[in-house]
Order: sequence, then C-alpha cells, then structure tokens
Amino acid sequence: MGEVSHPWDVLHAAGYEIDFVSPKGGKAPVDGLNLDDAVNRKFWEDPNYHHKIEHTLTPSEVKPEDYVAIFYAGGHGTMWDFPQNEALAAIGRKIYENGGVVSAVCHGPSALVNVTLSNGKYLVDGKKVNAFTNEEEVAVKLDKVVPFLLEEKLKERGALFEKSGLWQPHVTVDQRLVTGQNPQSAKGVGEAVLAELEKQ
Repeated sequence: MGEVSHPWDVLHAAGYEIDFVSPKGGKAPVDGLNLDDAVNRKFWEDPNYHHKIEHTLTPSEVKPEDYVAIFYAGGHGTMWDFPQNEALAAIGRKIYENGGVVSAVCHGPSALVNVTLSNGKYLVDGKKVNAFTNEEEVAVKLDKVVPFLLEEKLKERGALFEKSGLWQPHVTVDQRLVTGQNPQSAKGVGEAVLAELEKQ
C-alpha cells in the first residue's frame, strides 16, 4: 500500500488527478495495510481515492492520450500479473511515446520487461533502470518462488541496472523513465515523477 500512497501523496498535493487501473479492473487487492503510517491513513481515508481503489479501471477503459504519466506499483503479485499483460504494456508505450513519464517501484518494473517501442526496441534498452534487486529477493526468501529475477530480466532487455544496498532508497531517472528499488523508494519515485512533469 505504501508503494501507492506515498507517490500519490506527492502528486495529489501537486494538483494531479490520479486514476487506478488493474489487470481485471474492479476491487484492487491491498497488501501492507499499515494505517500507523500517516500517509497510508490519509490515502485510505480519502473517500474519492478509496472508491477508486475499490473500482479500478480495466486496461481497455484507459485512454493513454488522457494521461501525462503512468506508475506501476509493486508487490510480488505483479511478477505474475504484469509482464505478459499486453494491454498494460501498450498503455505505458503510448504514454511514453506521447512524451509522458513512465514510472515504477520495487516489483512494478516487472511491467516494463516486455514494453517495446514503435521502433521495436525495449523501452528499458540502453536506459538506467532500478528495481527490486537479486539480493533483496534472496533476503525475503522468494528468489526461488518468483517466475524470474527482476534485476536479471531487466538486464537481459538491455537495461543499465543501478542499485543500492538492501532496503536503501534508490531512485533512477533516465529519459522520462523513473524507477525505484524497493518500498523505501516510493516517495522518491513520486518526487522524481513530479520533477519530470514540471520540466514539460
């Protein structure tokens, strides 16, 4: 939840309206519901955004031309849900090629591993990228559970992978692509997305 609420807090405070999309639409599963975190509580108790989490859009309901940025939140489930979802990948590609910002945090960059641009190249190819690291996956003992190691897959796609130590905030920005390493990086991703949008 913090991976959504902390970037939301930054962008919402800056005046951006944020919509939510999930692979199947409808009620989004919420993990890490820690309401001792003031930002989580603020997000969870906002009636407009609580309604949006309970009624997410389907990919087919999203018009990419209406958006200046997309943010792929993490959670281990995304490792199964995002990579093969062509509709979610297409939204990211269109927003990027329209001059918008593509961003993700933790396992959210799993959405980027199969995003190709109109020239056929992977979006991450030749760009500095950051995501949940091999070492962090081993530390949470899920390296043998996930379908692939995210760091390795991004490198296979040509990404120039950056990282810091375990659970250290790390945000990478390269050519309107903003990625963060772990939950601790979520607010920083929101701040970097805002900085990119303010350049436009």
